Amino acid sequence: MKLRLIYWSFFIFLLVGIAYACSDLKKETRQVYTLDDVAVETARDVEILYSDSAIVRVRVTGPVMYNYIDRENPRQEFPESVKIEFLEPDLSIKSTLTAKKAMRYQEKGQIVARDSVVLTTAEQEKLETEELIWDEKTAKVFTEKFVKVTKPGEVIYGYGLEAEQDFSYWKITVPKGRIKVEQLDDVLK
Repeated sequence: MKLRLIYWSFFIFLLVGIAYACSDLKKETRQVYTLDDVAVETARDVEILYSDSAIVRVRVTGPVMYNYIDRENPRQEFPESVKIEFLEPDLSIKSTLTAKKAMRYQEKGQIVARDSVVLTTAEQEKLETEELIWDEKTAKVFTEKFVKVTKPGEVIYGYGLEAEQDFSYWKITVPKGRIKVEQLDDVLK
């Protein structure tokens, strides 16, 4: 009889302990997961391809991407680095854009690259700036920040830039720097 009372007491104590532990777990779970936490997806070793008429035109890669699922402002963040390759129809690289971080805004159709932004071309031209915006819809890049363009034999710098995404045409808004004298003579003729 006494043994039976001990078993029942132990069993009831065990059930009360389990019920109490589960109720604390539910409270803790509610505190850990908020709507903000659920609204972010994380992806590693990301590759995004943009195509036109079934031909790949742009490849975006990065080690980490956060996808913010926000109804008003959906966006993807590349917090560690990003590399954007603009491709020819035969998939050869026409130009490459790299940056330490970037944000892609879906509604605007833009990628804003920041911090040590470098755009290089197959023709050995190089653009350096702290911020560059790529407009996916117009296939153009632009900035209002300080820019430095290095071409074989010359360096041009200034503030503000508008260019084709492949850097085949570009214009510095407020240019400064040196231009080869031969080129200046050709322009003046």
